[in-house]
Amino acid sequence: MAVAKEAPRGRKWSKPRYVPRRKVCSFCVDKSQVIDYKNPEKLLHFITDRGKIAPRRKTGTCARHQRILAREIKRARHLALMPYAPVHIHESEMAR
Repeated sequence: MAVAKEAPRGRKWSKPRYVPRRKVCSFCVDKSQVIDYKNPEKLLHFITDRGKIAPRRKTGTCARHQRILAREIKRARHLALMPYAPVHIHESEMAR
């Protein structure tokens, strides 16, 4: 005969889970901001330290502006206004 196991109980005094606030697209809020490939200083805020385009969950942009942002970053890279990869210092250069 099988013995029925008790269902495990949850913690009685557990801490409330962290619920992040929903990020609001800064381009939707401020309509005067324009995403332009000719402004690489502004686009640098939307790439990681490794040179990759940051995801929506990190930047907080909406889907529409994330697509525009990715396109403009790629244009700036193609025109050599932004790097494709981060700048690395090689060991041989450090020894000099």
